[in-house]
Amino acid sequence: MKAIMVMFDSLNRRHLPPYGCDWTHAPNFQRLAQRTARFNQSYVCSMPCMPARRDLHTGRPNFLHRSWGPLEPFDDSVPRILGDNGTSSHLISDHYHYWEAGGATYHTQYDTWEFFRGQEGDPWKGKVAGPDPVNVFGRNASDQVRHKQDRINREFAHVEADWPQAQTFQAGCEFIRRNHDDDNWFLQIETFDPHEPFFSHRQYKDHYADAHYNDYNGPIHDWPPYANVTETPEQVEHMRYEYLSTMAMCDAKLGDVLDLMDKHEMWDDTMLVVWTDHGFLLGEHDSWAKCWLPFYDEVAHTPFFVWDPRSGARGVERNSLVQPSIDLGPTLLDFFGLEPTKDMLGKPLGGVVADDTPVRDAAIFGQHGHQLNVTDGRYVYMRAPAQEENRPLNDYTLMPTRMTRSFTPNELRDNIELAEPFSFTKGCRTMKIGGGGGRAIHRFGTNLYDLVNDPEQQTPLSDPSVEARMIAHMKRLMAECDAPPEQYERLGL
Repeated sequence: MKAIMVMFDSLNRRHLPPYGCDWTHAPNFQRLAQRTARFNQSYVCSMPCMPARRDLHTGRPNFLHRSWGPLEPFDDSVPRILGDNGTSSHLISDHYHYWEAGGATYHTQYDTWEFFRGQEGDPWKGKVAGPDPVNVFGRNASDQVRHKQDRINREFAHVEADWPQAQTFQAGCEFIRRNHDDDNWFLQIETFDPHEPFFSHRQYKDHYADAHYNDYNGPIHDWPPYANVTETPEQVEHMRYEYLSTMAMCDAKLGDVLDLMDKHEMWDDTMLVVWTDHGFLLGEHDSWAKCWLPFYDEVAHTPFFVWDPRSGARGVERNSLVQPSIDLGPTLLDFFGLEPTKDMLGKPLGGVVADDTPVRDAAIFGQHGHQLNVTDGRYVYMRAPAQEENRPLNDYTLMPTRMTRSFTPNELRDNIELAEPFSFTKGCRTMKIGGGGGRAIHRFGTNLYDLVNDPEQQTPLSDPSVEARMIAHMKRLMAECDAPPEQYERLGL
């Protein structure tokens, strides 16, 4: 048996034809839906990028204990487990966060791996005399530095074959050609796109030339801030088309994988999974991006497709509530005849793919120190911190790093103690690092939404009985995760 995972970053389900959008260019996603089970109730778990990938490896939520960070010494890793049991694992990615301080322990869990540079503000090509910062879109000094580096990186991708996404999928296709006749392998093809900045070559913009590009005369505008919309309506529309052009590039590369599966007749023995870590706001709720605001449906409710040759379910919809980031690890282990570890809370999805057998009645999701969210597929409940200061909040870790750097001496000097082991730390005591909180999350309030009657989440619902039921789900799932006691205090639970 073989398995291929194609992973995109920031893919918005509402713009995909299989999920009802009839005006975007994504024929290969439509083709994918005809060959797979399409999930209608797929939700994120730990947010954003690297926390979602820690979920993928460990099969359990991690955002209640830890902010963005590496795999921990006590963490299970599905690719490592596969490799230790005779199934080769190979990672191909242009997702540069794997090679920062807060992600540096992930790629080493695979038997082999390849990396292609140049996405976003990846500090790749050194050029002192770069673009004029005045002409580089950004709202603060940090933005200016990253956006300047991005413009430098783009100078080295004159043709599509030079772009990191193209190189990632080319390497993935080469792996498939080289190994399709062999057995017992797992391939993860992972691209940063369509994550911002939304860069694509002309042939993908041409899909929308008549609708937009032929008439747009404004400035370069393809990197939205993590903030409210202040741009003109024309600029907002332009940003969306830049995203859709990048999505069209993703669609073309997905088609290359589907072509190879057809050519080499791989559908009989090869699982195919296509998913994303989260969605993205493109002006909805008068907002851009993610993470700084509530996790609305555009971010939390994700596209997800699975072909499982064991059941052969294709061209079907599945409505059971799933969380790919924690469910895919156990699903892969099950596919290769292995049992999930005792610490994994995700569920194998073979039965859901086959006949929509439910695996959960509710799911929690969120980001460390943010609102805590729970959904049962009908309602979403967003619980805000009880106090404005958003404390108490701690990081529990043996790997004290942020996204791009280590914790500072000031953070560690007076704010660290050894905690007692959690149920999943295999007897290890972790560092309990205080000083968290402070983010102005309290201002969002606590809200309940009915996704059937209010799918755009415009009007919070007041229904004490539903809220009580959602709180009960939340507390039960927190207990299953062995959440730190102070999380209950922070959230007023």
